[in-house]
Amino acid sequence: MMVTGWLLVAGLWLALRAGAVDLDLARYATAKENQVRDYAQALTNPVPAIVWRFFDAVKADDWETATNLAGRIEKASGRYADGAEDAKISPALRTVIWPPISEMVGTYEQFHNWDNQWLHRFGREVMGSIPRDSIYFGGTDPGRFIISALGESAAPENRFFILTQNQLVDESYLESIHELYDPKIYLPTPQDAQQAFQLYVTDAQTRLQNGGLKPGEGFQLVNGQAKVSGLVAVMTINGLLARMIFDKNPGHEFFVEESYPIEWMYPYLSPHGLILQLHAKPLDELSETDVRQDQEHWRKFTGELIGDWLSQQTRTKELCDFADRVYLDKNLAGFKGDAGFAKNREAQKCFSKLRSAQAGVYAWRAAQATDMNEKVRMQKAADLAFSQAYALCPYSPETVFRYTDLLLAIHRPDDAFLIVKTTLHLDPNNAQLDELMETVRKAQ
Repeated sequence: MMVTGWLLVAGLWLALRAGAVDLDLARYATAKENQVRDYAQALTNPVPAIVWRFFDAVKADDWETATNLAGRIEKASGRYADGAEDAKISPALRTVIWPPISEMVGTYEQFHNWDNQWLHRFGREVMGSIPRDSIYFGGTDPGRFIISALGESAAPENRFFILTQNQLVDESYLESIHELYDPKIYLPTPQDAQQAFQLYVTDAQTRLQNGGLKPGEGFQLVNGQAKVSGLVAVMTINGLLARMIFDKNPGHEFFVEESYPIEWMYPYLSPHGLILQLHAKPLDELSETDVRQDQEHWRKFTGELIGDWLSQQTRTKELCDFADRVYLDKNLAGFKGDAGFAKNREAQKCFSKLRSAQAGVYAWRAAQATDMNEKVRMQKAADLAFSQAYALCPYSPETVFRYTDLLLAIHRPDDAFLIVKTTLHLDPNNAQLDELMETVRKAQ
């Protein structure tokens, strides 16, 4: 389906006329609206009028109106637990038009919540590291929505395929990416999705019988029927479909912005700028050169964000003192990083997550290594990367839990205690952190 050219131009003109709207956001909103209009031509049921009003509000940067309309649209879709108690369910919202609408909702939230300078910097860093015609899996909201929005502005020679590994099990999402990219790349069919589901069920059933289900894995047999629920199970199926895309597109390079770790990817992954590269074959090791380049990249990048003070020799107490001063006390006296970053939680969470994902690759290699020198080398790389992730966002539960696991594995329970204690200053009512603290105390 082709987006009508005059609609694109008219939409951009109206958006810019309405006020100081970010040009990339305006361009993306117009493109997503036209995508919905194109898809709607093949539908039997009408698209609710609130959808068009929502896009108008986004293009005018009317946050209050847009979010209110987004809430009404979500209820009318009947896709969420609260259903559509005060709204009639719209069948059209359960079709291929839903992904571009939900993508616009997520994108507008990102543009509203981020420091604009660092939003564009994040986008430029990621997009500039990905070659043309590559396949990119964007997992987190920033990694998916910001890159999609800024990608709309990219020149054709710089464009790549943007997917999310988190929604491959969603039938309407699969249909929407087929509309966008088929036949340029191979994408799973409904039959492929069913096959992935059956593969998961067969494996999970065996593990259930042997007591091998993962923590939080929602799999059970009820009257002989498989019942699947929860993040662990859904992401395992998503992982199988991501593997299918990987295997069936050998002529493309692959890059990953991690949300939930997908286990099969680890042997293939290496740090690549802010994200991860998924190589065509498993890597025997991460070379000294690759590790050094990664560390230098992040030394410079974290230097811009929080100041160039963090190194392999930085003591854990210094790290925690910095977290208390900057994130708890909001004391920026002597802070040599970027004040915009120091005041923006979305950027903090995003960049910490990116570095934590890379640290996780080092930690995985340390756990797998049989050679002691290699194990220590990867542990040191993971330690530095986790400390950088922690300095960028010490209240990130994922970073705290993963860093604590590493510190306990390398017999540094006192440092693990300091990390958890400091995060509890920032998040004192977190019951999971209380439980983690008990685990750390037992290890001391």
